[in-house]
Amino acid sequence: MVAVDTATATELLSRPVSSEDETMRRLAQVLSRSLAAEGISDDLIDTLEDILGDRPDPAPADRSRKLDGLLIRLGLPLPRRQQLPNAAPPLSKEEAARITDRFRRATAQLMQVVPHRVAMYPTDELRRLLALRDEQPSPDQALSHLRRYSLAIVALLDLMGDDE
Repeated sequence: MVAVDTATATELLSRPVSSEDETMRRLAQVLSRSLAAEGISDDLIDTLEDILGDRPDPAPADRSRKLDGLLIRLGLPLPRRQQLPNAAPPLSKEEAARITDRFRRATAQLMQVVPHRVAMYPTDELRRLLALRDEQPSPDQALSHLRRYSLAIVALLDLMGDDE
C-alpha cells in the first residue's frame, strides 16, 4: 500500500473522467486482456501437456492380469505385450494431489477470466469444469479424472482464443 498526501489525492480525484462509450469500451478491452494474461500461466500449460501426454493408465494392467489368469487356466499361451519405450511413469498420489490443486486454482482463475474473453457465456463448459473440480475420485481413477479435468480446461481455453 502506498501513502499519498492530501494534495496529491485531491489532484488525482479532480482529474476529468470520460463517459464516452468508445473510451469505456477501450478501457474494458484493455482491462479484460490484462486480466486474461494473468489467468493463464505457462505452468498450467505444462501441467495440461503432462496429463494429456503419454502416461500409462494403471487400469489396463489389472485387466490384463485377469485375462492372463484365464488364459493360463485354459492352457492357452499368453499374448506378447509391447511396452511403450518412452512412457511416463504412473501417477503417484502426491503428484495427483499436486495437479488437482493446480487445476482447482486454474478453475478459480478461469471463472474470473472467461466471461471477459468470450462473446457468449459458456454455461455448459463452466458447469462441467465446476463439477470436475468438486469431484473426489478414488486413487485408481485419479488419472482418468485429471484427464477429463484437463480436457475441460482446454475446451475453455479454446473458447477464449488467442490473446495475440
